[in-house]
Amino acid sequence: QVQLVESGGGLVQAGGSLRLSCAASGRTFSTYAMGWFRQAPGEEREFVAAISWGGAVTDYADSVKGRFTISRDNAKSTVYLQMNSLKPEDTAVYYCAADPTGWGSDRSLFDSWGQGTQVTVSS
Repeated sequence: QVQLVESGGGLVQAGGSLRLSCAASGRTFSTYAMGWFRQAPGEEREFVAAISWGGAVTDYADSVKGRFTISRDNAKSTVYLQMNSLKPEDTAVYYCAADPTGWGSDRSLFDSWGQGTQVTVSS
């Protein structure tokens, strides 16, 4: 497993932008698929975006397509989530996760999780 630490959350007005970062420890970061998930109060955790080990394949939840972009820098062992045109319904704790298979297509295979970072979007 890898150790994951998220940062970049905060309070933003609707229509604004934030960029989340997730720093990973361990020399095998480049072999993992990485993903972002979120959990709003009283709701179940949901998938947001994923990126394959090399960055060639990305996937997004329908609710964020066209607004959010996932990317990674394997040299820095970091994955990012650029969030634009934020909406109040994007308010949640955002979690970074790692999938050792490298592809991220099966959400149940994400087995390393960060502690989460709060994103609050005001209307």
